[in-house]
Amino acid sequence: MQPSRRTLLTGAALTLAAAKLALPSGAWAAGKGPEVASARLGFIALTDASPLIIAKERGLFAKYGMPDVEVLKQASWGATRDNIVLGSKGGGIDGAHILSPMPYQFTLGVGARPTPMYILTRLNTNGQGISVGNDLKAVKVGLNAEGLKAKFAQMKAAGNMAKVAMTYRGGTHDLWLRYWLAAAGVNPDTDCSTIVIPPPQMVANMKAGTQDAFCVGEPWNGQLVNQKIGYTATTTSEIWMNHPEKALGMRADWVDKYPNAAKALIAATMEAQQWCDANRQAMCAIAAGRQYINVPINDIVPRLQGKINYGDGRNVTGSPHLMKFWADFAAFPYKSHDAWFVTENKRWGIIDDAVNTQALVNKVNRADLWREVAKQYGIKTPASDSRGVEKFFDGKVFDPANPAAYLNSQPIKKLA
Repeated sequence: MQPSRRTLLTGAALTLAAAKLALPSGAWAAGKGPEVASARLGFIALTDASPLIIAKERGLFAKYGMPDVEVLKQASWGATRDNIVLGSKGGGIDGAHILSPMPYQFTLGVGARPTPMYILTRLNTNGQGISVGNDLKAVKVGLNAEGLKAKFAQMKAAGNMAKVAMTYRGGTHDLWLRYWLAAAGVNPDTDCSTIVIPPPQMVANMKAGTQDAFCVGEPWNGQLVNQKIGYTATTTSEIWMNHPEKALGMRADWVDKYPNAAKALIAATMEAQQWCDANRQAMCAIAAGRQYINVPINDIVPRLQGKINYGDGRNVTGSPHLMKFWADFAAFPYKSHDAWFVTENKRWGIIDDAVNTQALVNKVNRADLWREVAKQYGIKTPASDSRGVEKFFDGKVFDPANPAAYLNSQPIKKLA
């Protein structure tokens, strides 16, 4: 019998007592107050929006002097983009739970009116998946997607181009999907059709037969399995362990005008992230609510606990491939990770190859603000803004000091 939302909420008080022991005792002392009491933050119905949801629900924004922060559901990443461009003064939002590459695109004016942005904190690592329809079980699609090459070629020859869905062009899900396909020799630009579907609509579209595969964050991969519509070919952390995912991105003009308020948002989010890692069931009970993700508890809880039913006979407990909010510096916005996002956007022709990657990352990534907040509250910080060389499942490596070598090692690419 699965726990109900009420049961989990009832248990929250008990888990909180244990969580307090894990948080920095007395660390959350008030600093210089924020310039404003409000901010409008968007979010998409995904589990990795939980830090902002929890910061709101548990009064953490108010705790750091911003009682009027709004956390507003967005219909799609495109809507998030449009509302950030508008800004709160134009009826939009000041920042959002966002795909980490998006602030770089907006700053450059890619796909939107140029809108300089900052990344204040990473919200999570891991926790996404690539799912396929049940009809692809026959070609044994998993972490190794080589079975798709002949299948997609057959579909293309028959005039029925395979459709693979992601959530935003050049966003994290697009990049995970493209990396996975290209590693199997499938060109995502010519061997199939990539389409954009908002995360909450992925499962319904798979059920309707409008797509053959998709990449999205949880809980939608888990829901697909629970509804027996398809299965999880791979989690994204099997492609790149402890990979960066969402961020708290803010309009640069808002942060420049209200720097102390920006630090207050970072502090509230930090505390929420610690709480999320320590109180996963209670977090799910809150985030699964109608006004937030709006899913049954069993669609969201198991994978947050490392229990993954892939839907094709693989059923794993104690998996290391679970979403992290705070552990292992999950919250720190490593500049080396953003260099990878920019490099991959170059690889697929979304950001011009002539753009100076390091200069752009230094402009958008505000790891300096994160460090200031951490220092204020006695929180340990990474020794460097780079996590160093990253390794992928296919043997490729990304050295942030030499992105060109990484690009040269990729046989399938489309540079602008």
